[in-house]
Amino acid sequence: MAGHSKWANIKRRKGKVDEERGKIFTKIAKEIHVAVRQGGPDPEGNFRLKLCIQNAKANNMPAENINRAIAKAAGAGSGEDYEEIFYEGYGAGGVAVLCAIMTNNRNRTAGEIRYIFSRNNGNMGETGCVSWMFERKGLLSVSLEDKDADDLLMLALEAGAEDFNGQGEEAEIITAAEALQTVREAVVAAGYEVKNGEITMIASNTVAIDSAEQAQKLLKLIEALEDNDDVRAVYANYNIPDEILEQLE
Repeated sequence: MAGHSKWANIKRRKGKVDEERGKIFTKIAKEIHVAVRQGGPDPEGNFRLKLCIQNAKANNMPAENINRAIAKAAGAGSGEDYEEIFYEGYGAGGVAVLCAIMTNNRNRTAGEIRYIFSRNNGNMGETGCVSWMFERKGLLSVSLEDKDADDLLMLALEAGAEDFNGQGEEAEIITAAEALQTVREAVVAAGYEVKNGEITMIASNTVAIDSAEQAQKLLKLIEALEDNDDVRAVYANYNIPDEILEQLE
């Protein structure tokens, strides 16, 4: 269970979903497009698509938008396609930053990401410079409202979970990527509400941020990267102490 107790510091600012709903929907539609192209339009036989649909519903994406995205991706000769790549670099304090990209124009996106790094106290690096620090994992966010965190912990471990953080109103469960659906089904069957489930990248170690100024520079970089239309997700190996987070608030 060691090595990931600070995951809540990496996953933050969930309120942005409400502020930028249109952009969120656009990114989800891209994920649906890639999932359908890879595994077909039937979510029962395409686990990645099933996760996309669950994520879309969790973000209140209308069913007609979801169905339209699936139909468009499944249609022959749609004329649109995306490739998945990672861009890597460093932020303030030497923090490793890994950007998951979905783009139909690699050259354009590379230029945009490089510019964002350079404008926000970061440096875009070569392929492989930080990706070796991250491991592909499953992540579940589960509501703890009127529920016991210890009971959920035991249930998750029995179902195959690797790590657990049950502080606050939500618990976060880490699994092997291939075990995500099995653990999710066990949690749902026991009556818990899963807020979100995804395949993510988790760092093997963290870098401590030691000042509010450094934290502000780093978060500004990550926010700018997240705002780019071609960036699906941003992963970073920082740990901001609570007292510094309070200063930023």
